[in-house]
Formats: sequence, structure tokens, C-alpha cells
Amino acid sequence: MKLSIHHETHYEYSAPLRYALQSVRLTPEPSAHQTVLHWALHAPGTLFAERDGYGNHAHTWSFARRVYRGVIRAIGAVQTHASPELIDASGVPPPQMYLRATELTPFHRSLSDLGRGPLAKGVNADSLLTLAAAVRERVPYRADITTVTTNAVEALALGGGVCQDQAHVFIAACRSHGVPARYVSGYFYAEDAPVLASHAWADVCIDMAERRWLSVDITHGCLMDERHVRLAVGPDYAACLPIRGVRSGGGKESMRVRVEIRPLAGAGLTYSSPAPPPRGGFQHG
Repeated sequence: MKLSIHHETHYEYSAPLRYALQSVRLTPEPSAHQTVLHWALHAPGTLFAERDGYGNHAHTWSFARRVYRGVIRAIGAVQTHASPELIDASGVPPPQMYLRATELTPFHRSLSDLGRGPLAKGVNADSLLTLAAAVRERVPYRADITTVTTNAVEALALGGGVCQDQAHVFIAACRSHGVPARYVSGYFYAEDAPVLASHAWADVCIDMAERRWLSVDITHGCLMDERHVRLAVGPDYAACLPIRGVRSGGGKESMRVRVEIRPLAGAGLTYSSPAPPPRGGFQHG
């Protein structure tokens, strides 16, 4: 499937912004799953390309001038090939890095219990989809009951959450049984579910020696397919934020995100909503 993507993040400030520094992970990486046909990233300052510690394609930019508003745009087209199995390129962290707990994916008995049955007979597509179903049963998709700081244990106790929370619960359950798992940020095309234009799911290592991963969408109960576009990976959401940074000045900040995804051969969808509130300074989630 060929997908056209237009992603905008708008900022407005109640007082002049004097300085800003941001790191942006909004560039899809070519892989067996996807071919980047063309892609352009626009920001208020000069962009400097880099690789972060997890192998993601990232950019940084900064400026020092008085402004009241700004916008970051990512525009392009990606062809997806529905290849849920991926082998890591050289230069990225080994799978063992994704065995450790994080603040958002802590070790806890409740998470270990959740994964024990599905993973008892090995790690394969069937067992991982069974675990995904168990996560959806315990953490059904419910908006507005969690925040960007809710961890996997808290989401499980609340009995609901969004794709981010479902991915964290799934990842933590895998790690508690010695199975490397990592968080994936990206886009999902679904004409009947526009609120999932920005999406999150998980990669699970099924062969550590070969660094081979299977990508699982917990929310939709499927393996990664032609509807998914990958942006970045990391131990959890906080490690692969699409945009994060620091600022000086600006007073009160408001942020609005708009994501538009459409097949190049047909009609598309548009989703506009307020973004989650910033967590201090110029950090955005």
C-alpha cells in the first residue's frame, strides 16, 4: 500500500519564546516492511541529522529569537510491504538491551502473571497474538483515563488505556519472561478509526542470535501489516518521542497536532486533536 502522510505540530505561546532546542523523530526508516518514496521535514530552525542511541533517524534544531508561534511539518509518502518480521541492521543495540525494566515498563508480578500462560509454549506469532488478546482483555482501549506518564502496572490496575498503555503492558509482560521487546512509534491507516492515525505497537525478538524481530499490534490484535508505517523504536514511549526538547521564555504553551494519512490511489482521512499537555519546559509527548 502506498500511503501519503502529512503530520503537523503547531505551537503557540502567551509570551515571546526566546530560545528552543528540539529533537525530532519523524522520519521513517527504510526496511523490509517499508520503502520511503519521498519525505521532507520542516522546522523553525536548521535541521541536523543524527542517529540516536537506538538507531533511529533523528534531527535536532535550535533557534534564539523572539517568536509567539511555530510549526513542525513531516510530509511524504511510504510504500508498505506487510513484512512483520525484521532483522536489525548493524550498529543498533543488541536485543539484550530490551530486557531491562524502565519507569514505564517496570517488573511486577501482575505483568509476569499476564504473560505466563501465553508464553509458556515458546515465542512465536501464535503465542504473541494470544498475549496481545490477553492484554486487550485486561486493558481495553479507553481514552482519557491515562496520561503519558502512566506506567504498565498502573494501566493494568486501571483496566484501560490507549495504544501506548497496551504496548507498555505487552512489552513488560514479555520482558518479565526473559523475552526482549521494544516500543514502536508510527502511523496506522484505518478509514473507520481516524483517532489511531498516530499509533504505537511492539517488536518482540524471536531470535536473539540473528537479531530477528516480530512486530505485533496489540490494539488491533494482528501482526504489523500494510496499514502500519514505522517511525522509531525504543525501550518505551519516553525513549522515542516524536518531538521533545527544552525552551526558554514563551509563557504558557499550547500545542495542536494534525495528522492526515491517505492511500495515494484513493480517499483518505484526517484527524485533528489537542496533543497531551507538555511535561515541563519544552518537552512534548
